[in-house]
Amino acid sequence: MTSSARAQQPRIDGVTIDGRYRGGEKVRLMVDFVKGTAGDSITEILTRDLRYSDRYDMLPAGSAPGLTGAVNYALFAQLGAQGVVEASVLSSGTLHVELHDVSKQLLMQKQDFMLPGIPGNKDWRMAVHGASDQIEQWITGQRGIAQSRIAYVRDNRIWLVDSDGANAGPVTPRGLSPKWTPNGRAIVYNRREDDVSPIMLMDVATGAQKALTGGRSSAGSDFAPVVTPDGRNVLFARDAPSGTDLYSVLLTGGTPMRLTSGHGKASVSPTVSPDGLRMSFSSDRAGSQDVYVSDIDGSNPELLTRGGVGERNWRDSPDWSPDGRFVAYQSGVAPSFQIMIVNVRDQSTKFVTSDGRNTEPSWAPDSRHLIVASARNSLSQQLWVIDTQTGSARQLTRGSLPRAPAWSPRLTGTP
Repeated sequence: MTSSARAQQPRIDGVTIDGRYRGGEKVRLMVDFVKGTAGDSITEILTRDLRYSDRYDMLPAGSAPGLTGAVNYALFAQLGAQGVVEASVLSSGTLHVELHDVSKQLLMQKQDFMLPGIPGNKDWRMAVHGASDQIEQWITGQRGIAQSRIAYVRDNRIWLVDSDGANAGPVTPRGLSPKWTPNGRAIVYNRREDDVSPIMLMDVATGAQKALTGGRSSAGSDFAPVVTPDGRNVLFARDAPSGTDLYSVLLTGGTPMRLTSGHGKASVSPTVSPDGLRMSFSSDRAGSQDVYVSDIDGSNPELLTRGGVGERNWRDSPDWSPDGRFVAYQSGVAPSFQIMIVNVRDQSTKFVTSDGRNTEPSWAPDSRHLIVASARNSLSQQLWVIDTQTGSARQLTRGSLPRAPAWSPRLTGTP
């Protein structure tokens, strides 16, 4: 199989560097010391990104002596590596990256990546993350998720943080419930102050803001927005005197269209299927708070989560995976919640957390990882990344209570 054909294969969860299927095995991979300006930082970022993908056993770069000239495949084989990444920063500032198959003793792929800005700044780091994601695509056929960011709420402001926890900072003076547009260039959220609670659209690069709804208390408070996959509409919940229902408004603004009629019951937390034809949401229309699925216009609603009417379990905050197969949600009795995923096709369910309190899941672009708000190990609530296949977890944030995380799509620069 050629390297280009391998790169076009659909995702598989266990592969070796030569493409043979090995079930759930991880590839034993080493990033050799990167040569050139800021090489140590690049080595660290590439190694960490690939480790965070949960597909590789990363061997420490320090286990191999500094090498020059041809790749010493015999040495890397002795160290247990199936693949090795060789990289160097050229005088032009370009990062040259090569992926080698150790057992076959051949160069699989190579590519140059422009590193804009000053080493260590946001654009520079995002470009290095892009190199990590390309390496993963060479090996598995699916691009990685390092070149992405997470939006979240802290101190009633919208914050952004890189997928590895770097560059955390606020981007709005106020804001709740952020969600990304499909191109990753903007965020929708609701702003609540005094008697106004509109849905807002913010350009991440420029900070420009636009109100999509009036959000006056006389009409109701608007919250929990989400953008449809085609980028044309925003679905949101409106808490009005007649009840809480779901509405749709154009991303360019206009008159919202009502999608549900709860007659006093609440429908909240909309999320849209990747094909844009269906939505999932949380509602107490049958007595208990459960997750439903319906057509995108609110018609043909069906219960998605198992459980009898009147059960005390509270199922909320659904999020549809980018591959369309699963909906993640929080389930439990307050204040104790865990994250579950439900297979949309057969409605089978699976717990993906069990420690502490875990809420508000948001899928990564790979449909494998989730970002959740979690209080575990007797620590205060922080954002944690969960691998839904193995259950492994890593802490992403530090500081005062973060919540309502939303993982961006894959990015090509710094939003």
